[in-house]
Amino acid sequence: MPSQTPSGLITDTTPTEFFQSSVGAAMEHQQVLADDDTVYYLVSLLTHFIHTENLFEETDDGIGLRPLAFLYADAVHSRHAVDRQAALRRLGDVALFIAGFFADSLDRKAVDIDYYIAMGGSAYGHLAENLGGSPRGQALCPIYRELAEKFTPFVDVLGEVSETIETRERRTLLRLYDLWLRTGSPRLAQQLRQCGIEPNNGLTTRTH
Repeated sequence: MPSQTPSGLITDTTPTEFFQSSVGAAMEHQQVLADDDTVYYLVSLLTHFIHTENLFEETDDGIGLRPLAFLYADAVHSRHAVDRQAALRRLGDVALFIAGFFADSLDRKAVDIDYYIAMGGSAYGHLAENLGGSPRGQALCPIYRELAEKFTPFVDVLGEVSETIETRERRTLLRLYDLWLRTGSPRLAQQLRQCGIEPNNGLTTRTH
């Protein structure tokens, strides 16, 4: 088990090890069954998105979190199958992560968690239906199918994982950004700029 410093930071373990333990414990507690490859996918997703540069994107208005509708448009308008698949995976991954780790913030928005579940589950479902043409695709299809079919249980698993992390550690840039969107605080705006993110009301998820 990882130890914690007084500041709440996890020590004595890697992020992957921490999330492997936390996801496993949450799945056992909630009696959610999944293939080992799907569990590994969930762990990798969490490890990937704790680096906020992997969650936020460069846009015309600065760095921010793109609405799911924009990610869906990327998939619809992609001319090449590989680009469409990448867009669908991004949509599914972002929807799952936000719905699992930040469901409380969605309660304050015009678009609620049901929208994230519908969009994310659909994205994974489309991936499962269209990836069977290569050996790699055949290996990934069962993972995406299970993610689609059990999207809501996996959201709950990620929600329990988020609750195991100290409040101070959970205040990632995403939470800071969400708080600024709701308050317009100049102090929070300055903190975002110090982290390399230009506050921009146009990137709020209310525009989904």
